[in-house]
Amino acid sequence: MSVTFLVSFAIAIIDMIKLIIKYSLLLCFSFVITTQSLAQKKVKLQNADRLVGGIDASGKRFDRFVGNVVFKQNETIIYCDSAILFKKENLVKAFGHVKIIEGDSVTITAKRLVYKGDDKKAELRENVVFTKLNGATLYTDFLDYDRLRQQAKYFNGGKLVDSINTLTSNKGYYQVNTNMASFKKKVVGKNPDYTLKSDTLQYSTKTKVVYFRDHTQLIDVEGNEFFYEEGEYNTNIRKSNLAQGEVETDSYILTGDQLLLDDLKKLYQAKGNVELVSKEQEIIITGDNSSYQKTKGIAKVYGHALMKKIMDLDTLFLTADTLMAIESKDPAKKRILAYNNVRIYKSDLQGRADSLAYVTADSILFFYRDPVLWSGGNQMTADSINMTISNGTIDKLNMNQNSFVVSLDSIDNYNQIKGRKMVARFNKGRINKVNVDGNGESLFFALNDEETDLVGMNKIFCSSMIINFILNKPDNISFYVKPDASFIPPHELKDPETRLKGFNWRLTEKPTRAEMKLLEIEKKEQDKRPPVEKGRTTKGLTTKPKKLLTKPESN
Repeated sequence: MSVTFLVSFAIAIIDMIKLIIKYSLLLCFSFVITTQSLAQKKVKLQNADRLVGGIDASGKRFDRFVGNVVFKQNETIIYCDSAILFKKENLVKAFGHVKIIEGDSVTITAKRLVYKGDDKKAELRENVVFTKLNGATLYTDFLDYDRLRQQAKYFNGGKLVDSINTLTSNKGYYQVNTNMASFKKKVVGKNPDYTLKSDTLQYSTKTKVVYFRDHTQLIDVEGNEFFYEEGEYNTNIRKSNLAQGEVETDSYILTGDQLLLDDLKKLYQAKGNVELVSKEQEIIITGDNSSYQKTKGIAKVYGHALMKKIMDLDTLFLTADTLMAIESKDPAKKRILAYNNVRIYKSDLQGRADSLAYVTADSILFFYRDPVLWSGGNQMTADSINMTISNGTIDKLNMNQNSFVVSLDSIDNYNQIKGRKMVARFNKGRINKVNVDGNGESLFFALNDEETDLVGMNKIFCSSMIINFILNKPDNISFYVKPDASFIPPHELKDPETRLKGFNWRLTEKPTRAEMKLLEIEKKEQDKRPPVEKGRTTKGLTTKPKKLLTKPESN
């Protein structure tokens, strides 16, 4: 046998011995770890005044401890007046002044406890109070606490209280490590500013933010109502960011795809498919965006803004780039303002202007900057115009500075009235009489009885005049203060003489019902959202039918 072979054999033996030692050490180490782990799972008695052993009806061995009982598992300590310990099952049943302390953050008190040491789960019953350091306090009679998942779950009613809010519900969950509480079934929240009701919501006790997960109703201290579908509300800074919701005040109802609410500034904004309803005036305003400044009582809708007001069996449509509603305790100060590219349509009235004001108490419409109105075939213009509406139709029209009325007869002649100021009076929606005050001028074309041929043209200049109308057409004229009248036969008429200075026939600008209908259709096509669930009637104004959104499944 060679020396080389002996050396190789010796080395192999040494390597084998090393391997055996290595695995032996690993096995021992694993055994120690397993033993320690098993020891950590066991609930250990720390103190008791008295011990009584026994066997229960099922034959399980137990130890009963009485007086100042203390158990410990890891960093969890259990205090109680009396307890039963099932060592084999690693189960504790505790009674009377039960208290669980976990580390330095969680404290739970109750009258009864079942603690499963292997699963690290606690079932607490009767007068349960769960408190987290710098967090919130939870009150219930039925609480299950999972130490591994760091979750406290209650059922059959509970209440969460922190420095700002109180939230109650049928059941709920509190995630200790994230400070997030979830509430389900008949949720009611209260703080000094509001009361809310919901079926599902979440609340962070750390950030003080409420997360709406289902249809929620909120009523503030002033009685204003807010309806949400989903979103969040920061109770510290009192700001909301909501996806689809509704705000209701004494005067208005505001809805939109997104609501941004600032309760400190009393500023409420809506974005996307906005609808603003005036409950008192039965006015509906729609648009792309809206804002409501509660302290100033100003509501604004802009972007494809359209207003509809029911007047008897007719509807007044008003559209502009921006519509603004001003509320006030003084009825005389309530009004609706329209800015830029104003158009109005009613079956007996159409018009355009740069801006408009509607005083709701007096039912007066004020038109500013190049206004033009059409009624019964008559075109009316002036530097400014105001119109009184009575019983749902036009009653009186005041035209101030550079007033001009034009109507087209049956053979396309333009009858014209011009003056410094005019007052047009209406009867059942038809122009009845026009009073001209100052610098009066008129051109009227006389027709034969069949109204098929021109007889001549009456040209009149005077300080004041009164024109009476029948079926929206001039019938007779009364002249006052130095009238200058002439009759011109047809063969002597020339084009310049058939037009008063400033004449401008603007029929192509006249708004139509088709335009208003198109705006309504476009808004309906844009508004594909599920409606906010309410289904109530407010002062005779009924909201459209609502359908319930699908609610999340209960856990």
